[in-house]
Parts: sequence; C-alpha cells; structure tokens
Amino acid sequence: MSQPAPGTVDESPAAEHEPRRHAETAGEHLVARVPRARLDQPVAEVIEALLGQAHDCVDIVCVLDAEERLCGVIPLVRLLALPRDTPLARVIDRDFPRVHAGTDQERVASLALHHALAAIPVIDAHHRLLGVVPSEALLRVLRREHVEDLHRLAGITREHQRAREAMLEPPLRRLRHRLPWLLLGLLGSTLATFIVARFEAALAVHPAIVFFVPGLVYLADAIGTQTETVAVRGMSLSHARLSSLVAGELRTGLLIGLVLGGLTLPAVWLVFGELQLALAVAASLVAAGGIATTIGLLLPWLLGRLGSDPAYGSGPLATIVQDLLSLLTYFFIISLVVL
Repeated sequence: MSQPAPGTVDESPAAEHEPRRHAETAGEHLVARVPRARLDQPVAEVIEALLGQAHDCVDIVCVLDAEERLCGVIPLVRLLALPRDTPLARVIDRDFPRVHAGTDQERVASLALHHALAAIPVIDAHHRLLGVVPSEALLRVLRREHVEDLHRLAGITREHQRAREAMLEPPLRRLRHRLPWLLLGLLGSTLATFIVARFEAALAVHPAIVFFVPGLVYLADAIGTQTETVAVRGMSLSHARLSSLVAGELRTGLLIGLVLGGLTLPAVWLVFGELQLALAVAASLVAAGGIATTIGLLLPWLLGRLGSDPAYGSGPLATIVQDLLSLLTYFFIISLVVL
C-alpha cells in the first residue's frame, strides 16, 4: 500500500477508489479543470500548454507523474517568474499540503489559513489528483462555519442548511432550534435557586451577601463568553497544544479577576464597612475569572473529543456551568471568610 504524500491530510478510507462528492467535505467543493503538468516538462512547455485553456482555478499548477499521481505543486505566479528552460522537477513544492475528498471542509479551510494558501489540491486513495478546492470555496466554507458557530453560541441547533438563515425560518422551526438548550438552562437555574436557598439562614443574618450575586454571575458569564468566542473557532483553526491554550486562558482569567477584584475590594469596604465581605467578594471574582476561562475552553474541547461540534460547548451550556460553579465558589468563600 502506498504511503501518504508529505502534507496529506489522510482522513478518507483506503477503499475510496473513485472520485465522489461528500457533504461538507473537500469533495463537495473541488473543481477538476485546473492547470496540470508533467514532472519532466520544462517551464516554457508548461506555460505554452496553459495558454488558451479554460480553467476553473489557476492559482496553482499541479504536477503529476505518468500515473496521474500528484508529485508536487507550484504557484502560477512563481512559475511565470522562472527561467523558461527550468525543469519543473527542480522547482515544485513536493510538501505542498493536499487533502482527500472525504476531508472535512472546516479542516480544509484551516489548512489553507495555516499555510496561507489560495487553493488546496484534492487527491484520491491512490494519490491521483481529483482537482483543487479554490479560494472562492474556501471563503464560502469559512463563512458557513462562522454562521453555524454564531448560531450555536446562541444556543440554536441546526437541523439542515436552512437553519443558517435563522431569521427566515417559521416561528415553530425557530422554537425547535432554540428550545433544547434553554430547557437545560431552566434546569440550571433551578439548581442555582437551590444553592442560594441552601444559605437562606446566612442571608437573613447578612443580607448584603446576596447583593453581589448578580454582578458576580454576570462578570463570570462575560469572561466566559469571551473565551468561548475565541475557543470555538480557535480550537478548529489553531495548531497549538491544548495544555498551552488552557494555561494561557487560565492565567488570563486570573489576571482579569485580580483587576476586577482589586477595583471591587476598596469600593465594597467603603460602602458596606465590612473588610471580610470585601475580601470575600474580591476573592470570588478572582476565582470566577479563572473558572470561567477554563470552562469556556475545556467544554468546547471536550465535546470536540466526543465527536460533537465544539460550538455546542458554549453559549447556554457553558453559561449554566459557569453560573453554578461561580455561585458555589462565592458561597464557599463567604462561609469561610464572613460567616
């Protein structure tokens, strides 16, 4: 069995022998009429052959062997700048990224962004060229994925392609798309009520404790939403390790919490005249910042590992988790410092 060529995203089954179209994969977007050349041709011969030919994408020239297998690629602008007697075998990029027809479209767009490419070659299981995904298709994919992520950030599920135009759908269909995560939010709000009710006696003695719950929950949600927005797209496009992403977001959240807590401590102390309460609120903000950024990053990653879209780990789901953890942390600190 032949080995994948350098730079190949090998995600299609070995049994894939014939070109076929795939839903939301590279095969759906490829165009077959592209500049092709032979490995043993000189530059002048390739340019002459390209003149007068109609192509669907001319960003790159795909160089093939006698069996139509992709050997390498050269951008057309570079080809035109070379001396005419230069053999192609000496100047092609043999490590130019290429994908299989079954590679997910988002992975294709991510590869193009990472390597700053205008087009991506598509090959079959035997590394024969099927065509390329052109820049227009890459832009369409990025827009489609962006809109889907925006919907999922808002807790809107997708049943089919029309859900991308959420404002044009009938009300009942919009209800079906939006309601599932909101029902989960209702469950979360019920649990939050039980958490607050658990400290009813403490609230009766120190009613000022409850004054800071809305602000704490809001700030945790706002910090988490920033992380989720970065994570949902960054998890699919970034090539950094998860550990470095988590460490960076955790430090960011703690720094945000320190700044917010530092501003809050003197204000609470001045207004309420209770240093312990001010310390508890400030410490809760620091903890909430770290929790919110960590949850905002880990939930999309976890769902991605489980085979679900990372965007489902944001929006309402992350809000529920962040709210519950923020409340638990706040009342735990209150019980240690104030009560």
